[in-house]
Amino acid sequence: MRKLATFSLIAVFSIATSSLAEEPSWVEKSNEHAQVVLDVLAKLSPEGAGGLGIDGLDEEISDLGPGIWERSKQMSREVVEELKRRLGEETDSKVRQDLGILIKMLEDSIRSSDLNYEQMLPYYNVNQTVYYGVRSILDPQNSRDRYPAAIARLEKYAGIADGHRPYAELAKDRTAERFDVEGLVGPFRGQVEQDLERADTMITGIEELLAGTDLQGWEESYATLAAQMRDYNEWVRAEILPRARADYRLPVDLYEDALRNWGVDASPLDLIEQATKGYMDIRGEMQALAPLIAAEKGYDTTDYREVIRLLKRDGPLDGDKILDHYNAVLRDIEEIIVREKLVTLPDRDAGIEVASAAESAAQPAPHLRPPRLIGNTGEYPVFVLPQLIQNEDGSWQQTDDTYEAGAWTLTAHEARPGHEMQFSSIVESGVSITRAVFAFNSVNVEGWGLYAEAIVRPYLPLEGQLISLQYRLMRAARMFLDPMLNLGLITPDEAKNLIMNDMAIGESWAQNEIERYTYRMPGQATAYYYGYGKMQSLRTQTELKLRDDFDQQAFHDFVLSQGMLPPHLLKDAVMNEFVPSQKN
Repeated sequence: MRKLATFSLIAVFSIATSSLAEEPSWVEKSNEHAQVVLDVLAKLSPEGAGGLGIDGLDEEISDLGPGIWERSKQMSREVVEELKRRLGEETDSKVRQDLGILIKMLEDSIRSSDLNYEQMLPYYNVNQTVYYGVRSILDPQNSRDRYPAAIARLEKYAGIADGHRPYAELAKDRTAERFDVEGLVGPFRGQVEQDLERADTMITGIEELLAGTDLQGWEESYATLAAQMRDYNEWVRAEILPRARADYRLPVDLYEDALRNWGVDASPLDLIEQATKGYMDIRGEMQALAPLIAAEKGYDTTDYREVIRLLKRDGPLDGDKILDHYNAVLRDIEEIIVREKLVTLPDRDAGIEVASAAESAAQPAPHLRPPRLIGNTGEYPVFVLPQLIQNEDGSWQQTDDTYEAGAWTLTAHEARPGHEMQFSSIVESGVSITRAVFAFNSVNVEGWGLYAEAIVRPYLPLEGQLISLQYRLMRAARMFLDPMLNLGLITPDEAKNLIMNDMAIGESWAQNEIERYTYRMPGQATAYYYGYGKMQSLRTQTELKLRDDFDQQAFHDFVLSQGMLPPHLLKDAVMNEFVPSQKN
């Protein structure tokens, strides 16, 4: 159940069926089948289920009681058998497709759970789990009526509520009971050290969330919980760090399993072969464009790396002005979308905001924060920018996301026509819960995000086009550096040097990339360029089928209306539904 239990905690990008859209009959039938999976999720991870939008779970917390692995596995197997029985009786093709998605997702989760249980020592980042458990209730988009549940959840985490032991103590027990199992691999030392380094930001972040409301009477419960979390962190130092592994690499079968879970079907070596070719092609495009920008800006260089560094130097954004700038860029991109008829825009504004310090620590990169996912009543995704730090002299620390030329492609990816469009379309048009939530993987989500950058790029200012290519270069590099690192074909220092020197990426972003490939989310970063290739291939094949009848706005609207379908199912829908509907 690993995929299910982590939905809200890792802020996956997904939107479920909405009460704003009328449901077709097949959607209603499909949702009835998805409910049996949601019921299991509600029992095992009510925080994740509540984040998806299931009512009545705001006060509940995840099950970390004795026998949780055996219990979750048995529940999953029972659901798989029930879904297979229903598949044998179902005649509607779309519902059968959704049942297949649910069955595969659960079987993949069981396989992953078995591999991890048999090979890895359990390790829990309690600080982050509790922070997100409270944050998901106190989200500004939530009704104020939900806020008191945060105190009830807090008391259960702290073990104050009847029938509950402290969550931190349960986490210790689930790890310690596996200490004597021979051959288990501990968590990567660098990950544990970083979690401990950021722990206090999470703990104080919970207090800041509560203090930012008008809730009363939470202080004593919070103090108890905070003390437990700090004690847990000391236990991690004493018991987990000595058992942590020095080598970031996962066992090979676990890394290949991670790739599959992110939606990547290719082998590590195939990814390296495909991505290194793409990398060279993109780099050539950048070098051809750089002299044009240098002439326009008066730069005394034609090397794309130097041009990018000069663009960063000449266009820094202060922390108190970054939000206004990104909103202005969004308006310009929306004008391009309408003028060029790229996709149909929602009749409302997209949301952009700056994260809190705790949220920035948990997710240091720009990202999209999903809204309530089931029973949505008007909440929408928000494009979140990490908080910048102001120096003592009043200047602002800069990142690769805080200069003018860099804002274009990031806005296209995270906001419009990228993720915000992707998720808003699902909210407003309505798809089955399975297609919106359980079909989710990084390939179909991030593939659209990178493709969205590509369809906007020809209409951007030249400097925006160059940075768009730089980001694509980075995504191609991810698809070969991630497997190369995890196969031991390159060292972290060599990979970091390549990112900084050949891609003109700053040290902070480069370091985040290395951490991402090696222990934060091994395999996930390959999904961007892999999914982008799937989208580009699908568009080419669609144009070949339709020729003069091809309408890119209609094509993009159709793709967005399909939900989070994996590439092979999306291709089936395009070829068997969209193409016939477009032929004159």
